[in-house]
Formats: sequence, C-alpha cells, structure tokens
Amino acid sequence: MKNLKIALSLLILLSISSCDDFLSEKPDNRTEIDTPDKISELLVNAYPQMSYFDIAETMSDNVFDSGMAETLLKNQQNYNWEIQTETTDIDTQAYYWDACYKAIAHANKALEAIDQLGNTVALNPQKGEALLARAYSHFMLVSLWSKRYNPATAATDLGIPYVTKPETELLTKYKRNTVKEVFDFIQKDIEEGLPLVTNDYKEPKFHFNVSAAKAFASRFYLIKGDWDKVIEVSNDLGSRPVGKLRDYFSYESIPVNSQRLNYATSNAETNLLIVSANSIISRSYYSNRFYLSGSRYPEIFGTATNLFAKPWYYNFYSSNSSITVFLPKFYEYFKYSNVTAGIGDPYVAEVLLSNDEFFLNRIEAHVMKGDIALANDELEYFLSTRTVGYVATDKITEAKVVAKYPVIANEFTPFYTMTPVQTSYIKALAETRRRDFVHEGMRWFDVKRFNLVVNHEAANRPTNILAKDDNRRALQIPLHASSTGVELNPR
Repeated sequence: MKNLKIALSLLILLSISSCDDFLSEKPDNRTEIDTPDKISELLVNAYPQMSYFDIAETMSDNVFDSGMAETLLKNQQNYNWEIQTETTDIDTQAYYWDACYKAIAHANKALEAIDQLGNTVALNPQKGEALLARAYSHFMLVSLWSKRYNPATAATDLGIPYVTKPETELLTKYKRNTVKEVFDFIQKDIEEGLPLVTNDYKEPKFHFNVSAAKAFASRFYLIKGDWDKVIEVSNDLGSRPVGKLRDYFSYESIPVNSQRLNYATSNAETNLLIVSANSIISRSYYSNRFYLSGSRYPEIFGTATNLFAKPWYYNFYSSNSSITVFLPKFYEYFKYSNVTAGIGDPYVAEVLLSNDEFFLNRIEAHVMKGDIALANDELEYFLSTRTVGYVATDKITEAKVVAKYPVIANEFTPFYTMTPVQTSYIKALAETRRRDFVHEGMRWFDVKRFNLVVNHEAANRPTNILAKDDNRRALQIPLHASSTGVELNPR
C-alpha cells in the first residue's frame, strides 16, 4: 500500500521527499542510522504530523448545520459519514492514515537500529519512546478505521495492519490484524516501553515523556475497561492536581491570538504531548458549514449544562456573524517554501495528550470501581477550574448528578455493564469531556465506545442517523491501501 511503501523512503532516504522519487531507488539505498543521536533524530518524526481533529469532530454530535452557503467537500463527507473521494489532501482521512504509517515506519527503523547497536541499557530511552510512538499511531488507526473495542467480538472484528518491522521491499503487502491482535500488540508495546521512557529531552513535550506515556496508557486501558490500570498509571496526579490542569481563568484577559498560542504551548502544565501538524484546522470555523453553530452551542456550553448552574470559562468567538463559533485553540504557522510566490504549508500545534484528559480518565475509573465519593471530589475539583464564580460551597453530590443526567434506556451501551448511578456519572463525564475537547475530535471516540446514536440534520433533506453498531462508525480503508489487498470495511 502506498502509505507503507513510502514509509521507508521517509526513514532511510533522508534526502528523498516524494513517493515517486523513492520508487526510483533501490530498497537498500539508505542512510545508516548507526548512532544514538541519529536514532533520536529519527524519533522526532515518529509521531503523526497530520491532524485527525477535524475528521473526528465533524463526525460527532458536536457539529450542526450552521446554514452557511458553502462548505468544503471533506466537511460534507465527514458530516455524512461518507466514503471520501480518494485524496491525500490536507486534513483528509487518507492523509491521516498515511501520516500514522509514516510515523510507525520511523519508530520501526529506530527499533531496528537499536537492535543493531546491541540493544544496550544506554539506548533504553530511545527504545521506550519508539515503542510508545508505535503503539500510539496504531491505536489511532484502529480507533478510527475499525469497530469499537469489544472483547466479545474483537477476535473476529477487522483491525488494521500492525507493522513491527521496517520495509525492505517496494511491494510489501499487508493484511489486517483483528482488533484483538492489534490491542494485544499495543498493550505489549505500552508495557514494554513505559518503564523505559524518560523526561531527558531538550523539548520533552514533543516526545513521549513519562507523563505523556502514562496519559496514553490511561486512555488505552480506559477503552479496554481495565479500571485498576487506569488508576495505577494516574496515581501521580492525585485527587486534586492543583496547578496541573488548564488555567482557563488566565485566558480571560488576553487577546484571542494569545489564547490560541497559550492553548498548545509547552509552558502549559497540562500539555503533555504536542505535535506540529500539517493542518488548516485553524480555518475550520469559517470554511466549514457543518461546525459548532452560533445558534446551537448553548446546548453544550450554556449555564444550564453546568452542575453548579453557573457560566463556563470557555470563551467563544466568531468572525462570521455568529453562524459558527470557535474556542481559540489553534494558531496557524505558515512555512513558506517560496516567499515570492506565496507557496508553503500551514502548521498548527496540537495537544495530543493532556493532564485534563488524564484526570478525567482517572475519575471515570473511580466511578466504574464504585468509588462515588472520591469521584464526586475529583469531578468537583475539575469543574471548579472551568466555572465562573465557583465557591467552596458549590458541591457535587450523587443526587445532583443523577438528577442532572437521568438514565435513558439504551442510550449509553458500552460492552460492559453499568449500574444506574454509574450510568449517570458516565454521562456527566462524557459531557465534561465533550466540552473540554471541543474541536479536537475526542467526542467521536466517546460516541464509538458508548455506542451513542448521532443525528445529523441538514437543510432540505431528512436527518442522517448514525444508529448503534452502524458500519459507518469505522472509516473506510483508503483506496490506495485497499487496492494493494487491505480488506475493505463492510458497508
């Protein structure tokens, strides 16, 4: 498949910049990765340097038909869960698929080089980073292109190819592993890599540092339903991570562009893993018809959605008469390849892992373990950092959560069972996560794992309903991958 064929070129032909150029070279015409420093340089590119945010967000129930006259084709296709026209244009599904496999190829080449250098203890930090990076990209691929994880069906559900070695042939073919196999591989890489990662980087938040690795592990174990492991890896946060969550209050008095910059800065304590993504997501609010609309955003962010019945610190803005609104999270940097011609590529710093998500994962695990009193305290602390006018007498109680988030039959249906009280709390946490990570696609992963129904309305046509277990919950395999033998998802 194209994405896997070109991966070797990105790893070992450091002077090669295109697939066509690579295909004109012999597979063994490569630059040797033969020192620890070269391995570390290689791992800079072991992270997907494209964005999935707009894809996943648009498929979720965070977006509406704003009524704008026009939109981008990919925005319309994502909104309708359609098979995208084969394209590797920026922010498309195939573009992210390729980005993940390119990142995996870099990680695999680093691991091969580590073995060739004797797999010494001195190389453990690079090995740990490579294993975590490989696990992360495969996790994102299986999360988007496969059915949700369900241990009852995982052994037969189609996963994605889990690649563990660098390519040595131009026409390597891959078959899809099952979801169970993919999750087993991911867990193996996480558990082998986690004890080896370090914070010893010049820019640690652009690498799998210790906290980022634990945050990723918590996300993985949450999907698997291993609550004890979620709690274990999050113990360093504690139940009141003072100073470690996003300081939304500090955004109140600074300009919009400063808020954009601050959101993804490495100086923010909450930000654990940041990537510079080739993306135009910062433009989505004025180019996408199907987005968070000005008329509908109070349904998610209004005062009535706050358990304390107070306003949120989330500051929304619009530049198109409130047709769509945005939270300032993305600042675009344009890298010119030709200044005179105005040609170049847009990049956006994106936060892939944060203490905010890490802490919410911990709270959810406590709910599922039945530790409701502890979950009350933790959720209260989290919401206090987002609530205007919070005071110490604002309390979260079981009665308040159950009243605010009543159980609706067959609404939240994960693969595991929940009591009515747990269901109310999981709804509360899902809504909290929905708000905090708006525009970042996280809501889509809750839609999948809880099997939530999504209704997408649009003018002049019936509502498009994504029913439970709808096959469209798994993205279709890109054409350039399926044409080389990777099995398509059922439709």
